[in-house]
Amino acid sequence: MPGTLPRFPSLPRGVTMPALLNSLPRGINPPSLPRGITMPSMPTLPSLPSMPRGVTIPSLPRGVSLPRAVAMPAVTEAPRRLLQDCCSVLDHQTPGGLCGCCWALRPRYKRLVDNIFPEDPEEGLVKANMEKLTFFALSAPEKLDRIAAYLSERLTRELNRHRYGYVCIAMEAMEQLLLACHCQSINLLVESFLSTLRLLLEADKPHLHILATNSFVKFANIEEDTPSYHRSYDFFVSRFSEMCHSDHEDLDTRNKIRVSGIRGLQGVVRKTVDDELQVNIWEPRHMEQIVPALLVNLQQHSQNDSGSPAEQTEVCFRELLCRAAYGHINNAIKPVLMHLDSHSLWQGRGFAVQCFQIIMYSIQSQHSHLVIQQLLGHLDANSRSPASVRAGIVEVLSEAAVIEATGSVGPTVLEVFNTLLRQLRQSVDYQLTGYYDNAGKHKTSSIEEKKLQDAVIKTIGSFANTLPIYQRSEVMLFIMGKIPVPGIYPALGSPNSGFEGSRMIQVMLLKSLLQVSEHYESTNLLTALPSSFLEPLLSFTLMEDPEIRLLVLSILTSLIDRRHNASRLTTASVAFDVSSLEMKEDRCSRQDNLFTRKHAQRLYRHVYLASREENSGRSHYQALFTLLAVLSVELANEEVVVDLIRLILALQEMTLSNQECLSVFNRCGIHALCAAFLNLLSQLGPPPTLHQHISQVIESRQKDAPHLLPEVVFCDKPRLPEGELKVDEALLFIQSKICEALAGSSYSAHCERFNTPYTPQLTEEDRLSKRKSIGDAVSLQVDMELPFCPDTPQKPQTEQITFETLKNTIEDRGVVEEEERRKRMEVVERFQTAPFEEIAAHCGARTSLLQSKLNQVFELIIRPPPSPSGHSAPRSTPVYEMKFPDLCVY
Repeated sequence: MPGTLPRFPSLPRGVTMPALLNSLPRGINPPSLPRGITMPSMPTLPSLPSMPRGVTIPSLPRGVSLPRAVAMPAVTEAPRRLLQDCCSVLDHQTPGGLCGCCWALRPRYKRLVDNIFPEDPEEGLVKANMEKLTFFALSAPEKLDRIAAYLSERLTRELNRHRYGYVCIAMEAMEQLLLACHCQSINLLVESFLSTLRLLLEADKPHLHILATNSFVKFANIEEDTPSYHRSYDFFVSRFSEMCHSDHEDLDTRNKIRVSGIRGLQGVVRKTVDDELQVNIWEPRHMEQIVPALLVNLQQHSQNDSGSPAEQTEVCFRELLCRAAYGHINNAIKPVLMHLDSHSLWQGRGFAVQCFQIIMYSIQSQHSHLVIQQLLGHLDANSRSPASVRAGIVEVLSEAAVIEATGSVGPTVLEVFNTLLRQLRQSVDYQLTGYYDNAGKHKTSSIEEKKLQDAVIKTIGSFANTLPIYQRSEVMLFIMGKIPVPGIYPALGSPNSGFEGSRMIQVMLLKSLLQVSEHYESTNLLTALPSSFLEPLLSFTLMEDPEIRLLVLSILTSLIDRRHNASRLTTASVAFDVSSLEMKEDRCSRQDNLFTRKHAQRLYRHVYLASREENSGRSHYQALFTLLAVLSVELANEEVVVDLIRLILALQEMTLSNQECLSVFNRCGIHALCAAFLNLLSQLGPPPTLHQHISQVIESRQKDAPHLLPEVVFCDKPRLPEGELKVDEALLFIQSKICEALAGSSYSAHCERFNTPYTPQLTEEDRLSKRKSIGDAVSLQVDMELPFCPDTPQKPQTEQITFETLKNTIEDRGVVEEEERRKRMEVVERFQTAPFEEIAAHCGARTSLLQSKLNQVFELIIRPPPSPSGHSAPRSTPVYEMKFPDLCVY
């Protein structure tokens, strides 16, 4: 009210009111005492000295206070304290009344709060008085809200007057009260404390932001038992995130502000993440502020000290992710993907890989598959993005799969591989068309697409390595079913890619299959190579593409090689030492014997057919040597060794035959392959006499024909003979000598098999290849070389059979059989090498031939008997087309 006078504080105990009333300035009257209250008698004090000239204490209107420092001469302690009390009263603007007049009659909590502030703010908090305030707060917890409100009021006033020293003292006092109070009563302090922090964070002073953040972190470390339903941290999430993006001109100040913002976010997460009754920090609106703020600081790699923003960010990011439950993973990962997209951070092995390494190592292992699913979905969403972006996402997938716990890809294992294979097909389409969109506006290059394809293949192998053995078998079958076969299953390939696209997809998928098989470990070959997988795989050994054949040989080797000897057998040599191999100590198991009986002949057949391919190179013969060597080590028994020797002898015989259209390099390569493998096989258990014969032949070749040895043929510049290759008998491996070497040993029981030369069995197992072997079986039944012209009438040829005819037939039986065998082989060769369209046309001609023959037979059947006159009456309707009465049909 107007005219209300300020109150004076009460005097300390033992001190009476001096004759102060007469010395007060004019216009200031002390208030009257209430009824029934008398002023106690007080001892007389010395009078106050007169004020300096020109200094008066006028009456002050409400809301205006005197400054605290008043120039005074040296006086005694009591008057000086009294004057300070007067200034304090005017400064605090306490309402009128008795309590305003007498300092001793003010609320005790206010007196205790005022006493913690020193005369000079640089002296810091008065610890003794702070202990009194703390003891009072613990003794009377119901006063905590008033204490906090008064502290907040005092801090606000000092903040408005820019007295930052007292602001720090007030903040320190609130922190000590928070730490000292019990959990049940802390809610009385929190609201005033948080409102005070908001004031500091809204100020424009960086040191106040840091002060508020430090106080909030201390508050966040306090465990509360009593829930608070009305508390909100939205402002703190927003403000701390904003501090993480600080762009202060001073680098040191900017780093301090950013570190404070990161620590503040860490405190918010720590305070809210484990309390279901608090605000849900995992909501998208909060994660979209927190995660980008952390990622911006995570990109700073230049500073390595523990106080750098990047270091603090990684600690906070890991703590955030390790607290994420199953339902919160997606909300935490989605802002990461959006940030990487908006800042183009997918390219190269950089920030994106580092970021997801932190994620995969931080989250709980049972939730890893959720991150993989998010990345796969993001890869599909970016299917029409540049190749560098897609390659970056795939690279992150590969690294995440390595970190991922074994077997935690999730329930949709095949969906993971289906997505990656779909990316391979799309990349092939983009590579062939030159554009990565349907509109044809955005160009791409073959180099970028090949990088993407290599990254996808590597990722498929990384994913497969995290799976158990039984799931790897399913993955291999799944990939095998996705390989397109031109002419038979063209729908499996891309409709826009054509034959070249199908070939590229075949190569990519076989490379993916090789990635899976290289780390496949199984003790049972029947499980590793079931018929449903082996048959279509072997059919690709008959493909014309040499790259496809080489991949198939590598896949077979990696699946059969259970003792990891393939790496030691990559180079064919006649000086190979078997002591470096890891040999099996026991005999073949029952499962291995079953596999041998079921699939060994099929493997031998495809090795034989793959060796005769004209476009085979050095790498193909090296791969064949490795495959044969692994077979001899893994499945070595007497029967297998004899069959392998028969196969090698058949390959040697094939090189000597003029019927095979093989180049000089192919013939020399096969000879070198036979020499290297027989040298290895003779050291794996057969009698030493066999090794002696092999060594003699190799020595003869080293002297007279080094071009028949692998060291000369399988080099960068092979030295081959000019013209037609001629090989003397002394340079060949003789079957009779091999039988003699094996006689008297455990192998002699199977030596009778040498009497039957090895010939590849004609089966239908390569029906999925480009060369349809079903035509081979048909060709054995019908001879396609019979001349026939449907327009020319054919007369039945009759030949008089005499004794000389029968004699000549018996004598020429061997020649006839050889001729029939030659014709049969030509037909087989035609059906294996001719394109599908030519085979189809040839089969159509064969159908016409069969129909013409049938017409001739029908003409002979329905021809009437000759008449006596020698002429037969023409019949208008053939007999087989006439309709007879039912009674005539029996």
